[in-house]
Amino acid sequence: MPIWSAEIRELERLYESIKGQFPDLEKELEQLIKFDDQNVILLYSRRCLEVIITDLCECELNRPRKTEPLKGIIDKLHKEEKVPSHIITSMHGLNDLSTYGTHPKDFDTEQLKPVLVNLDIIIKWYLKYKNIVAISKTEGEGEKGQLRDELIKEEKKEVRKEVQEKPDKLHKNKVFLNSLVILILLAIGATFLYPRIFKKDTLKNLRSSGERISVAVMPFQNMTNDTIWDKWEEVIQTNLNTFLSNYPEELKVPQAELVTKILQSKGLANNYSITSSIASSISEKLDADVFINGNINQSGSTIRLNAQLVDSKTQDALKSFQIDGREENIIPLIDSLSVMVKDVLIISKLGKELSPDIMRLWSVNSPEAFRYFKSGQDAFNNRDWAASANFYSQAITIDSNFTFATLMLSFAYLNQEMYDQAKKWCLKVYERKDQMTIQQEMMINWLYANCFEDPYEEIKYLKQLLEIDEQLPNYHFLLGLAYWELNQYDKAIPEYEKSLAIYNKLGIKPQYTGNYSHLLSLYHITGQYEKEKELYKKAEIDRPENSDLMAGQAVLSLSEGDIIAANRYIEKWISIRKEQSRSEVDITIGLANIYSEAGILDKAEEYYRQALSLEPENPARMNNLAFFLIDKDRNIKGGMELVDKALSLSPDYYEYLYTKGLGLYKQKKYKEALAILQRSWDLRMKNAVYNHEAYLHLEEVKKAITSQNKVK
Repeated sequence: MPIWSAEIRELERLYESIKGQFPDLEKELEQLIKFDDQNVILLYSRRCLEVIITDLCECELNRPRKTEPLKGIIDKLHKEEKVPSHIITSMHGLNDLSTYGTHPKDFDTEQLKPVLVNLDIIIKWYLKYKNIVAISKTEGEGEKGQLRDELIKEEKKEVRKEVQEKPDKLHKNKVFLNSLVILILLAIGATFLYPRIFKKDTLKNLRSSGERISVAVMPFQNMTNDTIWDKWEEVIQTNLNTFLSNYPEELKVPQAELVTKILQSKGLANNYSITSSIASSISEKLDADVFINGNINQSGSTIRLNAQLVDSKTQDALKSFQIDGREENIIPLIDSLSVMVKDVLIISKLGKELSPDIMRLWSVNSPEAFRYFKSGQDAFNNRDWAASANFYSQAITIDSNFTFATLMLSFAYLNQEMYDQAKKWCLKVYERKDQMTIQQEMMINWLYANCFEDPYEEIKYLKQLLEIDEQLPNYHFLLGLAYWELNQYDKAIPEYEKSLAIYNKLGIKPQYTGNYSHLLSLYHITGQYEKEKELYKKAEIDRPENSDLMAGQAVLSLSEGDIIAANRYIEKWISIRKEQSRSEVDITIGLANIYSEAGILDKAEEYYRQALSLEPENPARMNNLAFFLIDKDRNIKGGMELVDKALSLSPDYYEYLYTKGLGLYKQKKYKEALAILQRSWDLRMKNAVYNHEAYLHLEEVKKAITSQNKVK
């Protein structure tokens, strides 16, 4: 199987979705996916690009392409800001590499993958540029309708005209459904992909006050040339209006009669006279954020309903819908269209508090499933892993294809150290990866690396995802996390900084404390106290009274010898933990960790011993103190006695074995240490996940034995 087979599968799916809409592009793409020859694939990849560039030249530069080289047109599109810069990058990449197919010469077969990835990115952007959204819907009689955006000839001319008149507006603003997943936090890929519903400025305005989305429904237009359908123009409007009004918590829908009265006051003869400008004027009079307009088309016995969500102020089309069916099923068709519009509006409203990258990972059609998912996100961000797992599970029960919820469920279990469940759900989604897009597959591979491999694999997939879009904060967060686990602080810090910079640029407040606490910890570890102090000022504004930040500030104050400030932070931290119903022993362990991180080891040991006295038969408390005594070289013999007692209660627990192996190593009992650490490692990889410190200690013991043998 060629190494680029997954990319070809994705292009095959794209080909199926555009049939009948773009004949020239369809023709070239059909040839590309048909052949296995490497040069042919490169050739038709370039031809696909030529089709798109030629159209952009006509639409955006207002002139025919003629014989001008692709590179020159791409540069002009970039210079005049007609195409987003990340798409320009993909265009240049595809153009440069595809020349090896048009003028065959030596090249590396692995170079086909980036060509196909770039082509996939460009075509998907181009479909959004054209306002094309393909939606499949099962009709009442069980048959599947291909619901692609096949605009009739007159509509195509109108769209082209609008593109030429408003080139700077079209698709300049992108959608952000404001999400946050930070799994540890899960990041993001492109396209698990709930299509971008609203452009950035529109959604920002809708969210600014947290009010309901207000939507006005216009009468539909009969485009069939059959007057029998005239009566359905207002019927569809009324049904849509009534249906959307059933969701008053999220949507505000002016009465259809108000729209009709305003139309009558303007003296409009018929619904054909309702232009986008007139609809916008009516919508604004009704204080509606968006309006819905549409039309009825017919081909034989097939009826097609087209609808659009349009920004009332800018008149930009935000989302298009189409649904096909038979004449006799017109009422079910109207109902289905109503559900589709409602779901888009409600999901966009519910998703307003999430991070900008999550919308790239979900594929969900059910607002009910999304409600549970959002509750799961809220619980996750508050570090309530058990509650988040419960909500994600309910979302998956409603929508079993909600892939992102499955990913988050796996991470919620990881954070509870319920590794068997985490791996189980990881494998469920991993088994379906071949059915998904390239970006989805990368994201699933990243999750798999978390559960079964190591940070080096995580980094590989995260870098691939960042090559596609480097402006998604959670990718940088996760990349920083992977580098941190490998103790590569010089690489981790810039990634965390980039993540926060992107949030700041977008004007979005990170909801997950880890965005701050991870970077703050790294500043502290590397002695960058001034940067640490400055970041705490911002973190306190965004995350006031947060226990993690309180603990970190206590560590910083203790490290600088400011005992008064440290005690103040510690008192606040204890108060917050008690409000969170944390047990006395949990709070005591937390205090031990604070003093240990600040290097005040006597005080840390005091609290570790106090925790053990609270639960004297708990092997975890024995191991806490044992590891501290051994790792800090305070009392290795005493630590070994404690861990042996813990192992007598749980002889096969990898963490206790790791502590004992570390103690044997420090006692220079290398062969015994190797046996214990190897056993601990094997159990860890079977029952848990990779740990870099444990790996390094195992390697240190192996090196020590090798050196010892050389001396002999």
